[in-house]
Amino acid sequence: MTPVLIEQLGDELYQALTQRQMLEPLTNRHPDITIEDAYAIQQKMLARRLAAGEKVVGKKIGVTSQAVMNMLGVFQPDFGWLTDGMVFNEGESVPANTLIQPKAEGEIAFLLKKTLQGPGVTAADVLAATEGVMACFEIVDSRIRDWKIKIQDTVADNASCGVLVLGDRLVDVRDIDLATCGMVLEKNGEIVATGAGAAALGHPANAVAWLANTLGRLGIALEAGEVVLSGSLGIMVPVQAGDNLRVTIGGIGGCSVRFV
Repeated sequence: MTPVLIEQLGDELYQALTQRQMLEPLTNRHPDITIEDAYAIQQKMLARRLAAGEKVVGKKIGVTSQAVMNMLGVFQPDFGWLTDGMVFNEGESVPANTLIQPKAEGEIAFLLKKTLQGPGVTAADVLAATEGVMACFEIVDSRIRDWKIKIQDTVADNASCGVLVLGDRLVDVRDIDLATCGMVLEKNGEIVATGAGAAALGHPANAVAWLANTLGRLGIALEAGEVVLSGSLGIMVPVQAGDNLRVTIGGIGGCSVRFV
């Protein structure tokens, strides 16, 4: 793709984000788009957000669980960027009209105390660099019409990230087995999804190591103080105004959010 086309598509996605509009899939309009093109488009979309005053506070890993891979027909992880404009805290309300077609995922968030940069980062390195983990929601949201996405579409669209909701309890990783901890996601009092830490590439720290090594090839680090969302532990759950959600992860705690 030419730099002009990459910038144009980044601008289109930013406009769709800010105006709550859906776009036709990029892969339909540009069948030859590559993963590298898609990440370049993602960077243009991010640049528009930063120019508008947002600041990067972390990164997210997407498409780590078999359930999400199957649902989307996408079979490799991807990553996106988290900004301060995307963060909600435990118990806060998310205005549903700020999103387009949101779905909730229960995840484990890592708060880093040391910078990680690949190549060669291992899961053990990730755990040693982690201040603590917390239960969280990633509210994914696609600017692509009806979630008709291929991997290039979701990558270009900042890995389909909408907002995130962080729990209020930070737990030392030495106090918990992140692979076996169970996740229960409730919507309006009913259990709608379950999973375990191992859903994220076998262990959430594996997912963070994958990200550190993938970004390392691009000269980008996971910085100390950043939050990293390690991937969904179960299926995506559609949400709308009036819904109340709670995720509970064994040994870590819970996180609640309501949509208004």
